[in-house]
Amino acid sequence: MEFRTKIDIQKFGFGISHNDKCLFVGSCFAENIGNKLAATKIPTSVNPTGILYNPISIRESIKNALSGKKYGDDDVFFSAGTWNCFDFHSRFSNVDKNVCIESINSATQMLKCQLETVNVMFVTFGTAYVYELAETGKIVCNCHKQPEKCFNRRLLKVSEIVDAWSECIRTLTEANPNLRIVFTVSPIRHWRDGAHQNQISKSTLHLAINELNAKFGNTSYFPAYEIMMDELRDYRFYAADMVHPSETAVQYIWERFGETFFSEQTNATVARIGKITAAANHRPLNPQSDAYKAFCNHNLAEIECIKAEFGEIDFYDEENLFRRFI
Repeated sequence: MEFRTKIDIQKFGFGISHNDKCLFVGSCFAENIGNKLAATKIPTSVNPTGILYNPISIRESIKNALSGKKYGDDDVFFSAGTWNCFDFHSRFSNVDKNVCIESINSATQMLKCQLETVNVMFVTFGTAYVYELAETGKIVCNCHKQPEKCFNRRLLKVSEIVDAWSECIRTLTEANPNLRIVFTVSPIRHWRDGAHQNQISKSTLHLAINELNAKFGNTSYFPAYEIMMDELRDYRFYAADMVHPSETAVQYIWERFGETFFSEQTNATVARIGKITAAANHRPLNPQSDAYKAFCNHNLAEIECIKAEFGEIDFYDEENLFRRFI
């Protein structure tokens, strides 16, 4: 007997291997899965321009990168001791204005390069609610703790998201004709919106993605939200805040991700690489022993074998550690 509903994920028309390059953009759930993919040594970039929650801010980040936008003094503001930008996450804020602007421009240029070269881009929408600057109507990605009176909060329309992202997908396809886009909806609950409003928000995102997938042949959907809501329908799969998925839940969704996108060969390679990274994290009782030196040599040899098969996979940290003890 089955005591839960397991989500049936239809096979995509493509997979992901160590010959691919991937990009994750969007909410912090994109970082959960993106960081796990990066740990497999598959070339992966995760939110180069910071965490973005709503579809319009994600689209603007991509648009600005592809157009080569250069941020300057007029794009930042000073508050509570730091310089900030409404287009960027607070991790780009800095006490030095020039450092703030330089880091923003560097991240934007990095995103441009990745958008033009990656094979697969995963886009995670977190919420359909946005905050607009009351003075200009500009949608911000982060309020940077400014007074509530500075903003108007509203729910995006499905048509707004579809129109904005239709233009974005066309521009992306022109810049990178082979790009595949996989949408997801973050299972993180925006509980401050209220239970009903959170459901409306997530439903708006689902409807918009459904329309986009019907319009474009290079877009698809991975059901991370459904896996959390249906397969893991229990509060034990939430973190202590009862909002974010627990590490167990993230790990399970990651395993379903691997089932969906990894071939048997890729799974075998991921397992081999996992053994090497685990070995690098191992702390020996006697690092000067002959046994540990042999252990390090064995792992260096395995790294060379993997590189011979798949090219220049980044083992820089692991190689430095093993060589230090030989």
